[in-house]
Amino acid sequence: MKRRSFLKHSSVGVAAGALAHSTVANAQAIDLPEIKWRLAASWPKNLDVLWGGVELLAKRVAELTHNKFQIRAFAAGEIVPGLQVLDAVQAGTVEMGHTAGNYYIGKDIAFGLAADIPFGMNVRQKNAWWYSGGGAESCTELFKAYGCIPLAAGNCCAQMGGWYRKEINSVADLKGLKFRIAGIAGQVLTKLGVVPQQLAASDIYPALEKGSLDAAEWIGPHDDEKLGLNKVAPYYYYPSWWEGSTMLHTIINEKKWLELPPQYRAALETACIEVNTRIVADYDAKNPAALRRLVANGTQLKPFSKDILQECEKIAFQLYAEFSEKSPQWKRMYPQWKKFRDEEYLWFRFAEYSFDSYTLNSKISSDNR
Repeated sequence: MKRRSFLKHSSVGVAAGALAHSTVANAQAIDLPEIKWRLAASWPKNLDVLWGGVELLAKRVAELTHNKFQIRAFAAGEIVPGLQVLDAVQAGTVEMGHTAGNYYIGKDIAFGLAADIPFGMNVRQKNAWWYSGGGAESCTELFKAYGCIPLAAGNCCAQMGGWYRKEINSVADLKGLKFRIAGIAGQVLTKLGVVPQQLAASDIYPALEKGSLDAAEWIGPHDDEKLGLNKVAPYYYYPSWWEGSTMLHTIINEKKWLELPPQYRAALETACIEVNTRIVADYDAKNPAALRRLVANGTQLKPFSKDILQECEKIAFQLYAEFSEKSPQWKRMYPQWKKFRDEEYLWFRFAEYSFDSYTLNSKISSDNR
């Protein structure tokens, strides 16, 4: 009887506590202002993983703020072109955006470090740098110079090396290639005679189809199939040495950020963490099936030769030394980034790499797949 009495009173206490908490939360919500923001994304709506991340961000912020803080998302081209999101947020044309830093290396080469640079880090290493290795603080100082606040909000994972009209067997085969490629990789390939071009996602297919491009890269099988790149170029190379991971960011106009109630800032930060996880999970879940479909429909998978990888790596690190002379932000950020990367490589060599290397090549695992 005593036990039943205890449970009865405990249940009443828990229910009362929950009701009180709900009442307080609702009372707090009533006092919060209604705010409506616009978000400009660098992605078209047909890229469901990237656009889905943007929609999830807006949905979760609304849920966390009793629908008091509403974000209306606009795809690339609806308000501003996909490669001008940072400009729009800085100018206050929109309050926030979802984009990748490597689109803005023309402003400062250090934006490449915020997204990714050739021969950089994988997804887990990049997240470790951002959340626990000083990356967020380092990048916040960079974006602050442009009146923006960055929050990590997604990653494209290790990418593929792009689509080519002809086979690329040697460094010499790269010469004269008109190649859609973003970020610092274009500067690396320029040294090898490539003519790099930066285009938004929706512009890649028509350029490749018309022959104004000889090759193009975007992200990986799931997105590349949606863009139809396999229909206009037969050779699909790997790995994307230029993007072992590409961190995406929600960028927020700093003045607007400072005007937000603390609860709304917390909601945005929380939603971005979820999006950062969800986009990675979606790509990892959807890329395998897409790759199978591409190969079944005639795509020819080709690895880059070791000579190409080594030559590009050598040029990349030569450029990194030169960037320190041109960009104070790069000079500030790169040594810390490089030190963290090297420490991560030490750990991953013993743990992650040894495990992956064995299991991915194991005959026993292969026979049981």
